[in-house]
Amino acid sequence: MSLNSIYLAGGIAALLFLGACTKQVKNDAQDLSVARATTEAAAPDPNGLRLHQFLRANGPALERFDVVMQEGVTVRTKSGKTYNIGRNALIKPDGSPATGTITLYIKEVSNAAGMIFADKPTATSSGQPLESFGEFYVAAKQGSVDLKLRPDSGVRVQAPAPKVNADRIPMWNGDTTITMDLTGYNYVNQLITVTTTVSANKGVDWDPVTNPASAFALFNGSNGTLNFRLDSLMTWVNCDRLMSNPNPKTTVLGYFASNYNPATGTSYVGEEPTMLFFKPAGINSVIKFYNTIFTPPTGFEGFLSYQNSIPIGQAGTFLAISSVAGQFYAEQRDVVVPAPPAGQNYTTFTFNPTPVTSAQLIALITSMNTK
Repeated sequence: MSLNSIYLAGGIAALLFLGACTKQVKNDAQDLSVARATTEAAAPDPNGLRLHQFLRANGPALERFDVVMQEGVTVRTKSGKTYNIGRNALIKPDGSPATGTITLYIKEVSNAAGMIFADKPTATSSGQPLESFGEFYVAAKQGSVDLKLRPDSGVRVQAPAPKVNADRIPMWNGDTTITMDLTGYNYVNQLITVTTTVSANKGVDWDPVTNPASAFALFNGSNGTLNFRLDSLMTWVNCDRLMSNPNPKTTVLGYFASNYNPATGTSYVGEEPTMLFFKPAGINSVIKFYNTIFTPPTGFEGFLSYQNSIPIGQAGTFLAISSVAGQFYAEQRDVVVPAPPAGQNYTTFTFNPTPVTSAQLIALITSMNTK
C-alpha cells in the first residue's frame, strides 16, 4: 500500500445523519450528508476511534437555526455572536437564489478545551503558534441540498471580544483533511490506485485568508466586538494572530515512559490513540504535538514539536492523553520550557499517564481553559 498525503481545504463526509428534531449535534454539517461512495483507508485503531468519538461527543456542538430567507436573516448563537446573511446571499448548486425555509448550522470553538475536544489546535500550516479569538464553522441546507454563498457575498459576524492591542486581527482558513492514494487489487485482480479523504492527525492547518474583503477582523472599541466576514460555507475559519515571543526557540520532544499506544505511529486517519497538547500560559492557544518519534526504544515513544518552534522560557501546561486496551490515561503538567542541555539541540519532557475515568478526563481537558 502506498500513501501520498496532501492537505486540502474542507471537511470529510462521514456516515452520519441528522435526526429531524435534533437542535444540537457534535459533528460538522457536511457530516450530515449521505457519504460519497469511496474506497476507505485502513480502519482506525479501535482505541483511537473510541478516544476521538469520546472527545467529539463532549466537545463544541453545532447549533441549528431554522429560518426563512426573505430580506436576509440574523441569528445569535448561545455565546452572543451574531451572524448576518443578506438577501439572496445563499444559492443552490445551480446558482439560483435559495428562498423560503433553510437550516443554518454553526459551530464555534472559543477556548482551549474546545480546541482539544474538537481537535482544532492553533498553528499555521508551517507550525507557527497562533493566539485565537475564535474558530468558526457555518453551513446551510435546504432540505438535503447543501447551499453555498453567492461569490460576491458573505456571512457577516460580530463577536464580543476583550480589548485587543490591534485594530485588526488576521483571518485564517482551516484545512482539515488529507487525501490518501491507496494501491491494491480490484475484483478482477487488476492493480489500481484510488483516492480517498480522511481527517488529518494534526487536526487542522491554518493558512491566511487571501480575499481582501475577508482577510481581517476589525476591532470596534465602542462596543467591544470583532467584526469580520466569512466568504465560504462548510469550511473552518479562524480569527487569530501570530504569537510573539522573542526568546530563542528549541525543539521539544515528549516521551511517554508508559501507556503509549504504538498504533499512533501508524495512524493516518486523524484518530490516533495517543495525543499530546501544550497550552502556553495565559494565552488562548493550543499546540498539538502530532509528529511521532521514529524508531524509538522502549520508554521513548512519543512526539516532537516542529523544529526550533517552542520559545525557551515559555510557561505552559502539557496534557498527555492515551487510549490503551479500552482504558483512558492522562497526565497534566505545568512546565517552563528550559534551554537544551549543553551539546544538545532539543529539550525533553517525560510523561507517565495514569488511568482516568471519562469524567476525570473531561475535567482535565476543561481545566486547560484556566491554564
